[in-house]
Amino acid sequence: MPEFLKLLTPQNALNLWFENIPFSFPKYEEIKTTDGLGRVTAEDIKALHPMPSFSKSTVDGYAVMAKDTYGASDSLPCYIKLTGEILMGRQPDRMLVAGTAMLIHTGGMLPEGADAVVMLEHTQSSRSDEIEVCRAVAPLENIIQVGEDVRQGEVVIPAGTRIRPAEIGGLMAFGIQTIKAAWKPKVGLISTGDEVVPPESTPTIAQVRDINTYSLEALVKEHGGEAIRYGIVPDRPAELQKVLHSALSECDVVMITAGSSASARDMTSKVIQEAGKPGVIVHGINIKPGKPAILAVCDGKPVIGLPGNPVSALVIAWLFLPALLERMQCLQTTIIKKQIAARLTINFASLAGREDYIPVKLTMEDGIYQAEPIFFKSNLIFNLVKADGLMVIPADANGLNAGDMVQVLFF
Repeated sequence: MPEFLKLLTPQNALNLWFENIPFSFPKYEEIKTTDGLGRVTAEDIKALHPMPSFSKSTVDGYAVMAKDTYGASDSLPCYIKLTGEILMGRQPDRMLVAGTAMLIHTGGMLPEGADAVVMLEHTQSSRSDEIEVCRAVAPLENIIQVGEDVRQGEVVIPAGTRIRPAEIGGLMAFGIQTIKAAWKPKVGLISTGDEVVPPESTPTIAQVRDINTYSLEALVKEHGGEAIRYGIVPDRPAELQKVLHSALSECDVVMITAGSSASARDMTSKVIQEAGKPGVIVHGINIKPGKPAILAVCDGKPVIGLPGNPVSALVIAWLFLPALLERMQCLQTTIIKKQIAARLTINFASLAGREDYIPVKLTMEDGIYQAEPIFFKSNLIFNLVKADGLMVIPADANGLNAGDMVQVLFF
């Protein structure tokens, strides 16, 4: 068994944990494209036809042969015969010949023979069957060619892509109504503690409502997983062993909150260690908040032991769970945590050798974000509710000064 509370950096802890998890290509299911937001594609999706499938105009104007406009200017316009209008959603009923033009609208299909479009504002109507062109156009100007967006057979959405609104729109452009998506990893959530009661209960003076199950459930859903609640387990090892065994048999990942501190009542690490091989991989991360976190693997199933304090639990889960779910769904492009640079408003002390994640409130001054730290206690969830993001203090920093630029991550 690893030495408990032998602290690792967050990145080293993640790397060591991943080395012990047997990742494989996920199971997949066929879903409606319209239900695909946030899901991960399980196979390459190829273009069924060129996009666009016909050459079209990008402006309102006149379809022409570019050579007919050469030399045209405001002072010396050229005159081109107008032979008709191209209706939207209709194929042109004639071929364009030299010296002629056809009225076309944005998105309209370019007639055969035309190779450019003159913008409406660069023309004048001289007679009902003739236009004045006051500016020359080059070949292919103001048009989109067949296949300019994608070619037929081209991979437009690779396997392992998180589906966004743009991907859904692209799939609908090809009429693709269903896709194969990676199964949502099932994440079992276990809360422990004799003092913890369900949110719908009225706590006694010494009890608290369960916060962690619900904030973690939201985090799981946000990153493509399916959360399964296993309720609140009292501080008795036999009870936790039973519930953990059920969760491991039914889920792909298990998260346990509370009981991870190095104290006389600590039972979580021992129960996890006995639940499967290799057991506890990391117990203790060089970070604040969340130092006593546990990363484990039980017979191939990842397990995370979180501190019971809501801020610590959510910060640790936010740092490790999304990366795990990405790997389990074979997501090929890691989601970049959104961050901005901001100016620290006050001096802030920090312990060198430890990464700190501090809740901050953001304001704007002279076009620069200002980060005001929220002095928090890790058992107070509204410290996070009030925050706009988390200021990161690197491990090599021995405190920061007012006016220093810091990175703020959005959780």
